[in-house]
Amino acid sequence: MRITIVTGFFLPVPPLAGGATERSWHGLANHFAREGHEVTLVSRRWPGLPDLEQAGSLRHIRIEGFGHRRSLAANLLLDLLWGLRVTAKLPASDIVICNTISLPVWLGWVRRSAGKVVVLIGRMPKGQTLLYQRVSRVYVPSSSVLPAIAPQSVASRTRVVGYPIEWGILARGAARDPKVVSIGFVGRLHPEKGLALLVRAAVLLSERSGLPPWRLVMTGPSSVQQGGGGEAWLAGLKESAAPLGSSVSWMDPVFGMQELAATYRSLDIFCYPSVSERGETFGVAVAEAMAAECAVVVSALDCFRDLVKDKQTGLVFDHKGDDPAALLARALESLLVDRHARDGLAHNGQEAARAYDYPEVASKMLADFAVLAGERRRNQA
Repeated sequence: MRITIVTGFFLPVPPLAGGATERSWHGLANHFAREGHEVTLVSRRWPGLPDLEQAGSLRHIRIEGFGHRRSLAANLLLDLLWGLRVTAKLPASDIVICNTISLPVWLGWVRRSAGKVVVLIGRMPKGQTLLYQRVSRVYVPSSSVLPAIAPQSVASRTRVVGYPIEWGILARGAARDPKVVSIGFVGRLHPEKGLALLVRAAVLLSERSGLPPWRLVMTGPSSVQQGGGGEAWLAGLKESAAPLGSSVSWMDPVFGMQELAATYRSLDIFCYPSVSERGETFGVAVAEAMAAECAVVVSALDCFRDLVKDKQTGLVFDHKGDDPAALLARALESLLVDRHARDGLAHNGQEAARAYDYPEVASKMLADFAVLAGERRRNQA
């Protein structure tokens, strides 16, 4: 099959500046190419990367993009401009996968040669699916997104696929420090990730006696251009964490999979306390941490239900409770003091995350693509 993949307007592929979507689709593109398919990946132009690049069966087309903005309206406008630029560059394909909002609205009408239009909705839809009448398939990362897909004609074409992860790489790594229990977060340092809750919970833990030695490690980008909350917000968060002293570390983002795997494997407990009710749809970092055999603690967002079963593959705390920081501190404390429980959750979580390994996700997608491509060929005939 001829498969084209279009990523968003503000990050490059390969994922030199991060991005779960970019990392996932780069991995899938390579997997599709290894299976013998002709794959084109359209992404943002980036210093040091050629505009046109052929690597075996994988071709890169890189187009001038835009930096990420704070304003949703501004980003939607840039997404529209990006879609217009991409439309003019798309090759003839059987399947075209859009990781954008506006491009699928018109692509099936104006560039039928681009192939059957497939959309991955990475964040909660904001009504755009009402315009996806010429989309052949909609992929969503978790079952929590399904109720937001409308109209019914589009919902009937929607499938849950999850995001793929490098399970094999993540499952291998160096031994953890046996002397200190590491609690950590890996991802965008942004208010919607609930990091203020995590810091408050850590401060509460620091006031309790009888706990084993522990530390808090925060890893990720904070700049607005990389999807973070900005330097002023980060400064305020660090001020809130001042009572922790040397027990908290702030680490630069890591983007290479080997480096990411080593970062996850250095943690005993991974905490993802997101409060983004209308933003999160899966939790790639959670799945990756589970694969790396961390015991995970997450907020009670619906998007985590496919991944984390409370007290089976992780712990869930009520982020909308009367005192969510205290509830989070209690969950973290239970894992700090009970090594057996921590190890049990970590092992169960690692096995559960295997379902999102690249070969598993890619094989499901390719089977679905074959059905869609077959429909296209029959229609052309």
